[in-house]
Amino acid sequence: MARIPSVTRSRADRRLLGFDLEIAATCSRLKTLEINNPVDVRSFPCWKLDSQQEIRMFNKIMAPVDLAHLETQGKAMQCAADMARVSGAEVCYVGVTTATPGPLGHTPAEFEAKLATFAKGQADSRGHSASHKMMIAHDPTTDVDDVLLDAVGKTGADLVVMATHKPGLGDYVWPSNGGKLSAHAKASVFLVRG
Repeated sequence: MARIPSVTRSRADRRLLGFDLEIAATCSRLKTLEINNPVDVRSFPCWKLDSQQEIRMFNKIMAPVDLAHLETQGKAMQCAADMARVSGAEVCYVGVTTATPGPLGHTPAEFEAKLATFAKGQADSRGHSASHKMMIAHDPTTDVDDVLLDAVGKTGADLVVMATHKPGLGDYVWPSNGGKLSAHAKASVFLVRG
């Protein structure tokens, strides 16, 4: 009779298994969570009670958007909308422009009108509340990272959902916008590829 060798798990595998069991235990506690008992809420430090005594993981989600390249950001916009609906959060769409005329507007007010139209369209089609915030940069090509970090504070976002690309050779020399934002922002950052 052939003996099947036992599988030994590495230390990392055991940690991941323990983490999975912890998530399962947390999910089972969530099913029995009573809203009126503040002791239960304290066992979930990342969840907060709002003024209506509802539990929210996130209150405001910031979604940086490049109006010139919307076709590459659909997956990130869908993720932001889904997370907003689940947690009852508002999505704040942030656009960065210059004070000089550009392809998306001759003035910052024209750009802001297009951003407002985009935010309203997203809210209507995806079923969540939305706002918008226009940020002005001297040179968006080089300043966008710092401007987005500033926008996180100005919007009061506790989550940033943004589109990113697959890492390439250039990312070893120049960090990506999402990489810098995730390294320096005080809010959680969710980078979506595709």
